[in-house]
Amino acid sequence: MDSGAPAAHAHRPRRRRILLIIGAVLVVVLGLAAAEFARRYIEGQADLKTDPAFYSLPSPAPTGDPGEIIRIEPIASAPAGTSAWRVIYHSRDLAGDDIPVSGVVIVPEGPAPENGRTVISWAHPTTGAAAQCAPSLGLDPFQYIEGLHELLAEGYAIAATDYPGLGIEGQSSYLLGVPESNSVLDIVRAARTIDGADIGDRVVLWGHSQGGQAVLFAAERASSYAPELKLQGVAVAAPAANLNALMTDDIIDLSGVTIASLAIPAYTVAYADRYTADEITAILTPAGAKATPEMAELCLLTQTKELHAIADPLGGGYVTSDPATTEPWKTLLEENSAGGQPVTVPVFVGQGEADQLVRPSATEAYVKLLCSQQADLTFHTYPDINHGLAAYAALPDLLLWLPTLGDGRTPSGNCG
Repeated sequence: MDSGAPAAHAHRPRRRRILLIIGAVLVVVLGLAAAEFARRYIEGQADLKTDPAFYSLPSPAPTGDPGEIIRIEPIASAPAGTSAWRVIYHSRDLAGDDIPVSGVVIVPEGPAPENGRTVISWAHPTTGAAAQCAPSLGLDPFQYIEGLHELLAEGYAIAATDYPGLGIEGQSSYLLGVPESNSVLDIVRAARTIDGADIGDRVVLWGHSQGGQAVLFAAERASSYAPELKLQGVAVAAPAANLNALMTDDIIDLSGVTIASLAIPAYTVAYADRYTADEITAILTPAGAKATPEMAELCLLTQTKELHAIADPLGGGYVTSDPATTEPWKTLLEENSAGGQPVTVPVFVGQGEADQLVRPSATEAYVKLLCSQQADLTFHTYPDINHGLAAYAALPDLLLWLPTLGDGRTPSGNCG
């Protein structure tokens, strides 16, 4: 009996050693993570101090070809194992005029493939419409790039536009498909000229919410606007594809009021050659007209309390009628909804089933439109996923879809 007792406890010291090793590894990992956070925070503070001067351009601004870099600086707070740059580059507005746009480019360290890295052009969800709401202005200019670390780990370069009007003072492009999509494509052109980035001509577009609208427009227009780029595919999560449906679904609540308050000033300026300001803003109630200028200056993710204070009392009382059925808004929303031209590259769509902003019914209607246009479609839905988590929920499927792109791809059967 006694001879069995030591055997029963013989593994305890070994188990303790294993637990100690695991604990030590966790301490090291957590320590490295803390050090990385501290490094990025400290160096990011230095970045933040230089931002105002970086974004200030002489007047008149220089002119150049779409994608030509106006100004560039390295970002010291880039994640370990990467190189990154903040850029200002030339793009084009709705009228085709030259405009400066800001954004960031980030690439993994290490040798690039022989033909250069494939670049993911990321289009972010709504952060606001004022210059100070640009993602690249933040202490961590990469925090809103959904899938950043996973995509870098797979060897992709990432180019992330701020959109026109964000970062650089200028006309807002909020939910304006043409200038948004131009900026999505032109930052790829800019990224390809950065020494050391080693970016090739293969491009995949990836966007969430407002960014979904931007990249879908870019996919429709890429062959004519940027024919030198080899577009491999376009991926969207909870895309604002049908703006008429978006307004009808949301205009009576906080989300709809916020969206409209950002779109109305942008559309008033962009379509001044077609409609007077009074025609654009006639849909607003007196309270809505008073609140809109103030709301348009607030940033969605950093001034939530202020937005709620203004918008909450306006629920159901911001507009006099549904913009989706009231001219000139009906026409303008249709013009800025995706689907006007077929998408000729593979399309990935992810949609949360619990999304109360971009409703599943709206995305399903867009998917049907894609199928009617014979799109190569991959469509996934995610139970219990709301709007904010749609891109992260879609990420595992996106990472499986990306390697299937390119020559020899077998089209998806999602359209039956």
